[in-house]
Amino acid sequence: MPLLLAPISTCAPPQRPRLRSLSPPPPMVAVLPAPAPRPAPSRSSPSPRPRPSTPTPSTGSTSSPSSTPPPTPTRSPIRHALLADYSAVEEELAIILEREKDRERARRADHRRLRQRQVKAETEAWARAAEEYRQLEGEMLDRHLAPQLPYVKSLFLGWFEPLRDAVARDQDVQRRKRVKHVYAKYLLLLPAEKVAVIVMHKMMGLLMSSKDGCGSVRVVQAAHSIGEAVEREYKVQAFFQKTRRKTRSKTESENDPGLDKEQAKCRKLVKSLVRRRKSTEAQKLVQQEIELEEWGTEAQVKLGTRLIELLLDSAFVQSPADQTPDSSPDFRPAFKHVLRKPIVENGRLKKKHFVIECDPLVHEGFESTARHVEIPYLPMLVPPTKWKGYDKGGHLFLPSYVMRTHGVKDQKEAIKSVPRKQLRKVFEALDILGGTKWRVNRRVHDVVETIWSRGGGIAGLVDKGNIPLPEQPETEDPDEIQKWKWSVKKTKKANRELHAERCDTELKLSVARKMREEDGFYYPHNLDFRGRAYPMHPHLSHLGSDLCRGVLEYAEGRPLGKSGLRWLKIHLANKYGGGIEKLSHESKLTFVEDHLPDIFDSAANPVDGNCWWINAEDPFQCLAACMDLSNALESSSPHGAVSHLPIHQDGSCNGLQHYAALGRDYMGAAAVNLVPGEKPADIYSEIAARVLDVVREDSMKDPATDPSVPLAKVLVDEVDRKLVKQTVMTSVYGVTFIGARQQIMKRLQEKGHITDDKLLYDVSCYATRVTLDALGQMFQSARAIMAWLGDCAKMIASKNQPVRWTSPVGLPVVQPYKKYKNYMIRTSLQCLALRREGDAIATQRQKAAFPPNFVHSLDSSHMMMTAITCKEAGLHFAGVHDSFWVHACDVDKMNQILREQFVELYSMPILENLLEEFQTLFPTVEFPPCPAQGNFDVREVLTSTYFFN
Repeated sequence: MPLLLAPISTCAPPQRPRLRSLSPPPPMVAVLPAPAPRPAPSRSSPSPRPRPSTPTPSTGSTSSPSSTPPPTPTRSPIRHALLADYSAVEEELAIILEREKDRERARRADHRRLRQRQVKAETEAWARAAEEYRQLEGEMLDRHLAPQLPYVKSLFLGWFEPLRDAVARDQDVQRRKRVKHVYAKYLLLLPAEKVAVIVMHKMMGLLMSSKDGCGSVRVVQAAHSIGEAVEREYKVQAFFQKTRRKTRSKTESENDPGLDKEQAKCRKLVKSLVRRRKSTEAQKLVQQEIELEEWGTEAQVKLGTRLIELLLDSAFVQSPADQTPDSSPDFRPAFKHVLRKPIVENGRLKKKHFVIECDPLVHEGFESTARHVEIPYLPMLVPPTKWKGYDKGGHLFLPSYVMRTHGVKDQKEAIKSVPRKQLRKVFEALDILGGTKWRVNRRVHDVVETIWSRGGGIAGLVDKGNIPLPEQPETEDPDEIQKWKWSVKKTKKANRELHAERCDTELKLSVARKMREEDGFYYPHNLDFRGRAYPMHPHLSHLGSDLCRGVLEYAEGRPLGKSGLRWLKIHLANKYGGGIEKLSHESKLTFVEDHLPDIFDSAANPVDGNCWWINAEDPFQCLAACMDLSNALESSSPHGAVSHLPIHQDGSCNGLQHYAALGRDYMGAAAVNLVPGEKPADIYSEIAARVLDVVREDSMKDPATDPSVPLAKVLVDEVDRKLVKQTVMTSVYGVTFIGARQQIMKRLQEKGHITDDKLLYDVSCYATRVTLDALGQMFQSARAIMAWLGDCAKMIASKNQPVRWTSPVGLPVVQPYKKYKNYMIRTSLQCLALRREGDAIATQRQKAAFPPNFVHSLDSSHMMMTAITCKEAGLHFAGVHDSFWVHACDVDKMNQILREQFVELYSMPILENLLEEFQTLFPTVEFPPCPAQGNFDVREVLTSTYFFN
């Protein structure tokens, strides 16, 4: 539309904010003063626009303004269009706002519903299980439906009623007694049916998670776990009862309206499922209500032991084999109280001890049992409560503590004594980690379930079948017989380990099945004493194995974008591994492009196709990346494809990275990618090369003068990156010679080339010595810092004080290593030996553990600083120690943040601050000066592509 040009008027321009109906000025004439504004027409029915009048020119004379009537004011077509557009936009905005309100109302309603389910999950788990068994009893009096029950359900159904009745009888006896047992007052706190359910489920859970794989658990451990579970359940129920009583009583509330308001909030918290729990008043009230007296270990153990005794007397199994109609049923106890003899395991003598051992019939059903065992600490359906104190945060009602102190008083007192302001960053980081929303990757989960149903044994899943026992040789040669016996013993041990792995896998899959249909869920986090963060859920979490990580993904997706598509390909190459992860980014991208047909096939036919993904080092994570990349590349706009996959950026031997930064060690920094390079430096390959050089040199020496020559000749063909990787990785965390030897021996066993046990042991010792020497030569600065930290710790421990320090994010850390005192508790089942924390400091442990613990407090600080900054930048962050995760589109931003935070961390004088803190805490101790530093500029990290990659 052509613009109408008019002469510039000398009058002031009209005001712009108000819209008025103006007639267009006649072309090429002076603009007349605007007429008085007319009322705006109605939006619903705009008046018709009159045609503009055309002035009639006069001949021979100039018309004066008074003789020419002003033009009739008319509405401009442009103005009319603007008004119409404005009206339409306003109506559209009103519709959008109303829809937004509807979505917000739906979101709040959904949040309330999820919160209701979460509270029920935390507070009614045991009651729900007891109700289920009561209903099953009523439905199955005739036993017609018994064969249709899962194996463990049938067991629990048979045990529930006798155990419930036994607990009820014992409760009645204790009520009538004038002199009661120590456990009596705790036994009477819960209904018998709820106690019975807790005992059954906890015992089965402990037996299933037993590391020996033969269905046994130490009596002390079982008794403590059961007593602790009963205490937790009582505290939850006591909260409900106390709040219910207070809200019924109005005596105090009538005198104090403010108190009535708090009671109303508490009632709403309990009955309306904590809708307004954000208020400070409600938080304080809840904490006041659940602050109950701690039972203590001795009371927990005595109660647990009595309940175990009742279970032993009540739980039986019936053997279905060799039964005839005329024979009497073969009933036998489901659990036995057994004394284990002393054995040597992993080079250590295990003293004799009592265990609870299940019958083989129970043991055989463990693999199908896991999915039916109650798991109280499931992932949360709503965001965790924000941390505000030692026991204020995490789950809504289940006991949650910000630090796993394991009963160590010094650490608990230290974290309780510091002001909340000092812990602000710690709490904020935990809230960020816990606030990340996850969901089950259903496509990967389907693949896992299919492989598992077919017997496992591939893609890292444990085989469902056992290893066949060796056949007895047809000989009387005692040496051959002895070898056969050792082989049988090894095979049985391997089968027990397989059994334990199968139970663990079933527990993980059980959680995945329960959470599969949820839109999302959350993992509340807490800390170990060094400050490292862990999900509070024990089974299926991103901290777990490749299976866990492959099955989990972010609940919220984000478009890949150009950089995200690139990082998704790099992530896939990293997860495939096999040496690909050591290549440059460009080489990884080329690898993915070359294998696109395999990637598409893996995504489309993961089980029955070519199964390229199964050969990956992290197969299920590789499969998830194949599916994500396939979806993107097959879409019309790959860059716009929405991805839910977390992309990992991992530190390069992160412990050594921290030591190199502490000592400003350029050589060490270059070896672990703190210095920019064209491709990633691989410290593991570098150490392996040094070890191989030494071994080759030793193998050429004269065996008459050097006893290591035969060992070097055996080892020379076994040295590779994998052999030394674990030892290099753990060397900075205080691995001992024995621990390193066990790591290397396991790698040599996996190769299977050395079959003689004596030779395997000797070669492992030789390889360990050479590996540790190579590490010492390459990281001299790190060794000097470790020695200095150890010396300081020894001087502090010599004063009978634990080593304590404050991490860079303000977390107080106290090493918990003290000498424990053993004491005996007499119970109705047996005398139990318990360990109680003494007053004497374990000097050697304080010294040996301080260097790795201090470095862990630094890597946790880096992770927390990164998490907080990522949250401020709008990123969804998850972290596993030195592995940081975000959406693919956000990797570049996170990489910038984590490098900046590392530089900020090491811009602090960390060792000098530590020394100053030691000197303040222990003014009479003469500490050595800090180790000398090198010339490495930590700011080089900012441009190092492979620092985290």
